[in-house]
Amino acid sequence: MTLDQLRVFLAVAERCHVTQAAVTLNMTQSAVSAALSTLETQHGVKLFDRIGRGIRLTDVGRSFIDVARGVLLQADIAELMLSDFSATPRGHLRVQASQTVATYFLPPFLVRLRQTYPDVSISVGVGNTSSVARAVAEGEANLGFVEGDVREGELQRRVIARDELVLVMRRDHPQAAKATLSAEDYRSFGWVLREEGSGTRAEVEAHFAGMGICVENLSILLEIPSNEAVLSAVASGAYVSMLSHRSVLALTADSAILRRRVTWTDRPERPFSVLIHPKRHRSRAALALMAMIDEAPLHEPCD
Repeated sequence: MTLDQLRVFLAVAERCHVTQAAVTLNMTQSAVSAALSTLETQHGVKLFDRIGRGIRLTDVGRSFIDVARGVLLQADIAELMLSDFSATPRGHLRVQASQTVATYFLPPFLVRLRQTYPDVSISVGVGNTSSVARAVAEGEANLGFVEGDVREGELQRRVIARDELVLVMRRDHPQAAKATLSAEDYRSFGWVLREEGSGTRAEVEAHFAGMGICVENLSILLEIPSNEAVLSAVASGAYVSMLSHRSVLALTADSAILRRRVTWTDRPERPFSVLIHPKRHRSRAALALMAMIDEAPLHEPCD
């Protein structure tokens, strides 16, 4: 059994399609088929059923997926450790980040890392705070970047930046010009919120609680796992939301959406944090990225 055979198996298993797997792997269809056949013959198993021109995983094949992924993950870690003996950062850096951090905070640092160290390759996965913490805990990511609380006990968490949530509504919203908003105003709004499990949603609910409001007592029209989709929904009607000011900075001055800082109670601020597993190897590439981030100011102006 070879690592290449495992990569071929996973590519086909994830797509149930030999041709698509071949394109992804930059191999010929015949080479992919031959690798699968050799793997099955070597171990006397049947990983796929060939039905006409289709292909389906057998029970053995389905059971083998997690094992194959685990072997390739360990191989990546071993390769990373060996390449890390070089004085120059190189190898593959796997990053997971929650949506706001991945979209509005990380990209400049990742671009700078690649420009400075072209031998470093980077893959970025985007999820919510919960899924990012899980990826770091399970070794699927070298670094995780989140904006919410984390309950994965082994992980180390360090604040790298601070963010502020702002109220967003249409400029022609009936209460857009009102100087101060009360709990009753909040209860009268139709809300569009980020999904449960996201750092934004957790901070919004904490803000509501500080005003004596239970989220269950609000009119929540939609829960959406995308900042852009939330903004689009708010722009379409007399709805209100709260988002990171970083996610709305790109709006032009004549945008239909107004962003308002909270002045009627404590401002909803939150940290952006990096998650690191203390028992796993920290590559030179990861250290280089963290050094670049640490050079940046902790706060970004809101106005």
